[in-house]
Amino acid sequence: MDEFASWRSNGQRFTHRGHQIFWQPGGTGSAGTLLCLHGFPTASWDWHLIWPDLCERFARVLAPDLIGFGWSAKPQHYEYTIADQADLCEQLLREQGIDRCHILAHDYGDTVAQELLARDAERRAAGDTSLIIESVCLLNGGLFPEAHRPRPIQRLLAGPLGPLIGRFGTEGTFAHSLSAVFGPGSRPDADEMHRFWLLWCSKHGKRNGHKLMGYMAERRTHRQRWVGALVRPQVPVRLIDGLRDPVSGERMVRRYRHLVDEPDVVELPAVGHYPQLEAPQETLRAFQEFHTTRVG
Repeated sequence: MDEFASWRSNGQRFTHRGHQIFWQPGGTGSAGTLLCLHGFPTASWDWHLIWPDLCERFARVLAPDLIGFGWSAKPQHYEYTIADQADLCEQLLREQGIDRCHILAHDYGDTVAQELLARDAERRAAGDTSLIIESVCLLNGGLFPEAHRPRPIQRLLAGPLGPLIGRFGTEGTFAHSLSAVFGPGSRPDADEMHRFWLLWCSKHGKRNGHKLMGYMAERRTHRQRWVGALVRPQVPVRLIDGLRDPVSGERMVRRYRHLVDEPDVVELPAVGHYPQLEAPQETLRAFQEFHTTRVG
């Protein structure tokens, strides 16, 4: 059994709003709990290159495929929202008896993490300790809608032709669009790109692409709440960003440094949108250094 098939077979499932959600468990270390949140259009498999090291550090590591992604359910008649994805994450943590966690997030997962941070601030203000976010590490993502540059296929999916674009899109079109967000020297090979395609297409996922794209409009609608959670965070936050990313690279870093109080940023100059896949060891070093020096 190859690593991709093993990732699926070793996963567990729980039920969210009547739908089966896939998640990958791990952890043999002592540094608490880490929740890993993937990006669009992929899944928890994104973490596989750094997974052994994450599991060696943390006592528990949880990486769900958010609803509509990967091996989780992809219901056709469903309202996909960031708030619901945050509910899903909180439900997973509660069901696993977890009341404190660190977060490592990427892309779409960054926005879910921002909502979780906003909720954490509200709970802290109310003296509610039922779930505490201890730290957040963000990889490339649309943290500020004004600095986000979506790909043409994302704009098409979000537009009136979205249902047709998603349903009739080919593997070749998918691969061409996705490979363009990687750095020129770190693009995935054909086998890895095919795995991404399988994750996108499983459970008839293509038909929902236009619905998942609603997060771009949500980022604009909820900008004050989600950006506010980052500007003056109540927990340690680090951004690790591949600058060659055309979607959320150098422009996003500049905006982050401008808006965030005492910004903690690690720049990866030769890396694109997927630091954890393009430069796993550099990303891991920056993440571990953050937990050693700022989180403890």
